[in-house]
Amino acid sequence: MSADRSAIEATILALCAARGAERSICPSEVARALAGSDEKAWRTLMHPVREEALRLARAGRVVILRKGRTQDPHAPIRGVIRLRIGSLS
Repeated sequence: MSADRSAIEATILALCAARGAERSICPSEVARALAGSDEKAWRTLMHPVREEALRLARAGRVVILRKGRTQDPHAPIRGVIRLRIGSLS
């Protein structure tokens, strides 16, 4: 299963916008939306989704959160993260 960068970007931004500025999404929600009915394929999309989220965060379009705190997108980010719409979206 693969998804192109533009599809991942569009899905991240759409889900973040739909959730609103005060709430966040899990990257797995993006992967599951892209995978559709294939219950196992979403896992293969997690790395590309996280990479695209990092790119969008560096551009100021989304904010990466870890344990409720904003993360510097230029620093290594490990573990469970959440995404929220950024101020420049």
